[in-house]
Amino acid sequence: MAVIDFGGVQETVITRKEFTLAKARRVLKNETIAIIGYGVQGPAQALNLRDNGFNVIVGQSKQFMNDWDRAKKDGFKPGETLFEIEEAVQRGTVIQYLLSDAAQKICWPIVKKNLNEGDALYFSHGFSIVYSDLTHIIPPENVDVILVAPKGSGLNVRRNFLSGAGINSSFAVHQDFTGKAEDRCKALGIGIGSGFLFPTTFEKEVTSDLVGERGILMGALAGVMEAQYTVLRKNGHSPSEAFNETVEELTQSLIRLVDENGMDWMFSNCSATAQRGALDWAPKFKKATLPVFNDLYKAVKNKDEAKRVLKICGAKDYKERLGKELGAIHDSEMWQAGAACRSLRPKGKKQEITKNTKGVDGREGN
Repeated sequence: MAVIDFGGVQETVITRKEFTLAKARRVLKNETIAIIGYGVQGPAQALNLRDNGFNVIVGQSKQFMNDWDRAKKDGFKPGETLFEIEEAVQRGTVIQYLLSDAAQKICWPIVKKNLNEGDALYFSHGFSIVYSDLTHIIPPENVDVILVAPKGSGLNVRRNFLSGAGINSSFAVHQDFTGKAEDRCKALGIGIGSGFLFPTTFEKEVTSDLVGERGILMGALAGVMEAQYTVLRKNGHSPSEAFNETVEELTQSLIRLVDENGMDWMFSNCSATAQRGALDWAPKFKKATLPVFNDLYKAVKNKDEAKRVLKICGAKDYKERLGKELGAIHDSEMWQAGAACRSLRPKGKKQEITKNTKGVDGREGN
């Protein structure tokens, strides 16, 4: 374990140097890892683990043929490494429960009755356990309950694995029946290609995750972008100009500088006019949005957000309603301008995200 200074606060993290892939393989050498759900996180974690030399099977309902067919396309074979959920849970010793939060609630009776003593029940989100009074997911006492939560979408978990970078992940142990839950947890975190692992709890993970998704990672970002684009358009700026100043320059230039060296470095490497304006206006945006973030945190902590997710996402007509909501974003002038802008970018090489290729550290299978 490495002790790192995070802005004056000392934290202990797990790196690939301390907990090597070779050690992860030793810990999990007799395990069968069952990936339950081949939707968002499932494909990335399944492929990364398989590429890293672990024994992986997939549990996916044929009711959702797109996901079933995707697993087949990725090389999982029906009856050998691809099964219905119930059979996959029976065959697995590590059950990676990667369905959506609403689907986890629905499928829990099937999963629970097929767990065996000593199995590890793995989550990538603390939702189902922390909100057990809403989800009714209460694991039996004779299994390990662990969490590895990549700090990125499944798409980027796979892309970063293939590039060798990895996605940082948090990890937690909720229940240690076997006495080896923590080692299993760390091994799985390394196995999926994490850049480094940092400790958390199920409750802290779900709280920070729900706040982050609704806040700066997605909700706030989308809302602020739309607000600036609207102001520019109302004041006579063209769609291409408004989009470039709102989204394109952020995603293709400035955020990359923040990624590489931090916000202070990015401020130091832009024009004096831009720098001065950013320094002056950042406190105003903080003051304006801080009350919203406080409201958001409160809504997560008091379970309002969890209740809303389960109610709306679990509705029979949810996919239809979701399609309309996403369609409205897609069809908006701002994101139609974005599609046109992206089509004009020079064509570069894109990493094939489903190809069984070199993994983290650039070696075959890592």
